[in-house]
Amino acid sequence: MMLLQGIIRALDARKNRMLLIAEAALPETQYRAFRKLFLGEMGRDGLERELERLIAEQDKERNR
Repeated sequence: MMLLQGIIRALDARKNRMLLIAEAALPETQYRAFRKLFLGEMGRDGLERELERLIAEQDKERNR
């Protein structure tokens, strides 16, 4: 799944930047909570899993 890997690499760069912005803007305790929630939504258990599913479905449709 080359497409998925490329998308995840691009997302990782943006996630790191968003976390730096949040760290600069939030008090430490709020940042820790934000980071946990943000990575949950954008990471393996959130958006990445959804993208993987969507790409797999598209590949399945293409191969019919």
